[in-house]
Amino acid sequence: VQLQAFGGGLVQAGGSLRLSCAASGSIFSIHTMGWYRQAPGNQRDLVAAISSGGGTRSADSVKGRFTISRDNAKNTVDLQMNSLKPEDTAVYYCYADVTNWGMRRQGYWGQGTQVTVSS
Repeated sequence: VQLQAFGGGLVQAGGSLRLSCAASGSIFSIHTMGWYRQAPGNQRDLVAAISSGGGTRSADSVKGRFTISRDNAKNTVDLQMNSLKPEDTAVYYCYADVTNWGMRRQGYWGQGTQVTVSS
């Protein structure tokens, strides 16, 4: 199973970016998908997650600004980020909890995409 993330970049404070992540490979089903971020010197923290049924949860720091969505048919998860702040600067990683065709369940990470918000 591979996760490929797209959409990072440099944006001014107050701007928007959309991150996308596509899962491919030996996928029987995908349970939770999500986005985490890691700033230099910090641990990797949850930004937002979405279940296969569409239930979502997100960090308090992004509530009202970031929206997570997924397309179960395409095995993709997106993160729409609005009203970006300099403190949102980090490497963003997508995550998927996958059961493969061998009925083995495990978590997978994408390669990370840099988001930089200038003040």
